[in-house]
Amino acid sequence: MAHCCGGNEPDSLAKSVADARDAILTASLPVQGTENIHLGHALGRVLATDMHAPANVPAWSNSAMDGYALRSVDGDAVRRIIGQSFAGHPFKGHVGADECVRIMTGAVVPEGADAVLIQEQAELHADQVTPQAVSNTGANIRQPGEDLQAGALALEAGTWLRPAQIGLLASLGVAELAVYRRLRVAFFSTGDELRPLGSVLGPGQIYDSNRYALHGMLQRLDCEILDLGRIADDPEQIEEALHRAATMADMVISTGGVSVGDADYIAELLGRLGTINFWKINMKPGRPLAFGQLGNAIFFGLPGNPVSTIMTFYQFVRPSILKRMGKTAPWTAPLLQLPLAEDLQKKGGRTDFQRGRLLQTPSGLQVTGIGQQASHIMSGMAHADCLIILAAEAGHAKAGSLVDVQLLEGLV
Repeated sequence: MAHCCGGNEPDSLAKSVADARDAILTASLPVQGTENIHLGHALGRVLATDMHAPANVPAWSNSAMDGYALRSVDGDAVRRIIGQSFAGHPFKGHVGADECVRIMTGAVVPEGADAVLIQEQAELHADQVTPQAVSNTGANIRQPGEDLQAGALALEAGTWLRPAQIGLLASLGVAELAVYRRLRVAFFSTGDELRPLGSVLGPGQIYDSNRYALHGMLQRLDCEILDLGRIADDPEQIEEALHRAATMADMVISTGGVSVGDADYIAELLGRLGTINFWKINMKPGRPLAFGQLGNAIFFGLPGNPVSTIMTFYQFVRPSILKRMGKTAPWTAPLLQLPLAEDLQKKGGRTDFQRGRLLQTPSGLQVTGIGQQASHIMSGMAHADCLIILAAEAGHAKAGSLVDVQLLEGLV
């Protein structure tokens, strides 16, 4: 059942994307277990405790520029250079009247000095400096605690640790920290037509691409990934896979078999094994979705069309994972509003997630659709860098009109 999917017609009983997401997030409870890890292994993890600055950051006054540390009270008087202060090698003496110290960015401001004259405003003759401007008290000096004062909250529990957060913790000298344990996610694909990579395809057969896309999306979220492989369209094998997945994981994901075909066994089995809702989502692509509880695990049954699998993962599974990881809100990607570079076609009735590409134009950033938009066309998804979200009640979108855009990639 890798490629089952609902039709295009609107359905008055279908759930909106927002209602489905709200219901899923309400049921997505954060994990409770924590572990202590080294900061070097913390990328992608979620902080389990508040982190406070153990000391002022910076710990001492230091120069924001290359130049000369001096006393502001001496105005534009010629200064005699009495030494130098480099990062890691501070000047140990005292700066007195009409004196200065050559100083580099980041170096400790010497005792007696209260300003830094930048080198572009200094005229140098042998060991003397003639200021070309008067420096005010505190000029070009980073004060102690300017970034964080001792005891201040640096990062809250629930912070998703990205490179900038790790850099901040490193600047505080944090070597180990408490994080929530990794979320265990088991997944499998269903369908007799699915074949492993490297095999020769027969008539009606396709490669099992959804599992690889799911693995990549889960890997980006730093989950503990349990790949159960491809399961044939056999009720006993599917039931065994569901049992096994539920005993080992916090979340179980299947692809395919959530429609109404004769060989779609997922619905019947889940009705016996768990508490599952089968929803029609008022969206395109990705109409059929199963969600609920399978033992102690949350279960997602995603549609089998490859683009639908990715789209429902981004809109429903990813927010659930982030919340369950312990991350504080928001759990959904922010929306930008950008002008369309060209007309987009859309039928009314369903929220449409069209694959798009950002364009840099002389008049600013714009967005355009990319490739065919059918739910089985992976090439368009592979070349897209954003999603263009057209509301359920909207029709065709005209060039120049503002549309909601969700970026597929971010800097952090």
